[in-house]
Amino acid sequence: MALVIAGERSGVGKTTVTLTLLASLCQRGVQVQSFKVGPDYIDPMFHQHVTGLACRNLDCVLTSEAYVKQCFAKHADISEYALVEGVMGLFDGVTPPQPLPLSRGGANDFVTPPQPLPEIRGGANDFASTAHVARLLDLPVVLVLDCSRLSGSVAAIAHGYCSFDNRVKIAGVVLNRVGSDRHLSLLKDALEPLQLPILGVLRREDNITIPDRHLGLVPTAELPQLRAVIDRLAHLGDTCFDWERLLPLLRTRGWGLGTGDWEQRKESASSLIASPESLIESKIPNPKSHIRIAVARDRAFNFYYQDNLDLLQQLGAELVFWSPLEDAGLPEDVQGMYFGGGFPEVFAQQLAENTNARYTVKTAILSGMPTIAECGGLMYLCEQIVDFEGKSWSMVGVLPSIAEMGGRLTLGYRRAVALQDSLVVRAGATVYGHEFHRSRLISNPSTPLFQTYRYDCEESTGYEGWNLLPSLHASYIHQHWGESPEIPQGFLEQCRVFKFT
Repeated sequence: MALVIAGERSGVGKTTVTLTLLASLCQRGVQVQSFKVGPDYIDPMFHQHVTGLACRNLDCVLTSEAYVKQCFAKHADISEYALVEGVMGLFDGVTPPQPLPLSRGGANDFVTPPQPLPEIRGGANDFASTAHVARLLDLPVVLVLDCSRLSGSVAAIAHGYCSFDNRVKIAGVVLNRVGSDRHLSLLKDALEPLQLPILGVLRREDNITIPDRHLGLVPTAELPQLRAVIDRLAHLGDTCFDWERLLPLLRTRGWGLGTGDWEQRKESASSLIASPESLIESKIPNPKSHIRIAVARDRAFNFYYQDNLDLLQQLGAELVFWSPLEDAGLPEDVQGMYFGGGFPEVFAQQLAENTNARYTVKTAILSGMPTIAECGGLMYLCEQIVDFEGKSWSMVGVLPSIAEMGGRLTLGYRRAVALQDSLVVRAGATVYGHEFHRSRLISNPSTPLFQTYRYDCEESTGYEGWNLLPSLHASYIHQHWGESPEIPQGFLEQCRVFKFT
């Protein structure tokens, strides 16, 4: 069936509970596929560190409801168990946007059509929330409750979440941050009238912590002691969960297909996976030849959707991972570059000191090598990064601007309308993406790439994106290409004809 781990709000311990479940399952020698609701990059890194399998994002804004269903069916099918970590509070989502007209004024090969609007009942605008994904996949939910400042009131919270939307099936609760046996007794007494299963109890564990910083948890590559933490979580998981009840919920057989015998459910699942209407792969042409793409991946650059990397490979790319921190230059014979997001500001000194890598990247871009740079990648291509301490560090210098760190967080889904042609979009095209950064550019292009809007309304959030060269796409907007394979396809077509001498 598979299971969704949801929280009553952010910060209640969803990730800790999820990692504890994953670690304990993997210690038992079983294969488990994990998923993450929403656009987050860092939590999936932890999932993959535990399971050895790439975590898949389920995001109805960046892709679509159809893509979320197909992605889940495809990847859950390969493992005996599956687990979905939610985002924010259970019902925290966005208002679905109104339908937008397609771009006019000529052919537009890269336009993303408006997503079909979901049916909203009861006035709940929770599109792309954990509850929305749970309904979409017909999966039961385990609700994580932070009990550190609760006793009897826990029942009111649990009752409210269980009764708010009867389309969401609450399988039980996990009580987190329980202080003592007396505290647990009070919580159990309060919940008893609800007849809601308590599927786990986690005590306050001061010695099991994962550090965080300005954009969330510190990524796995920077935590040398993470293995020891995961081992402690696995041991904790063996004793804190009701496995007799949980294991049947976590099994992937017959997930979300209602009642009926296994053969009927298996046939339904196969139909969902193989249906031509649901297969995004049907949009992908057969690759003509392999194209070597240098993908920056190290401690400074590690924000990538696995689906994006998979798409590049399906379209004929040979991904060559390299480190702007450690490597003296680009890999040999590459025809394109892809810089994801990450934390270049944390490693700005080391990036600055690797002058050979910066020079090689700049030379390649100025020679016309097709390049995509998202968020942290954009910052790396600027003249300088000014870190949180006010120190300036030289970067690649292709973009005539400075990326300055600050206290203001820019966060949210974006609807971005292209104001000019670029490497991956045509003028007038609408794409959907996500912004998440604490930096700002000191100067912006006179002719920006995008005008951006909040996803759910016509409120403009400004102008952004650089397109100084026809072969360069640099933007703060993170995109998931799952339903838009024409974007990486167009990128690779440009790479195919490039020759770097």
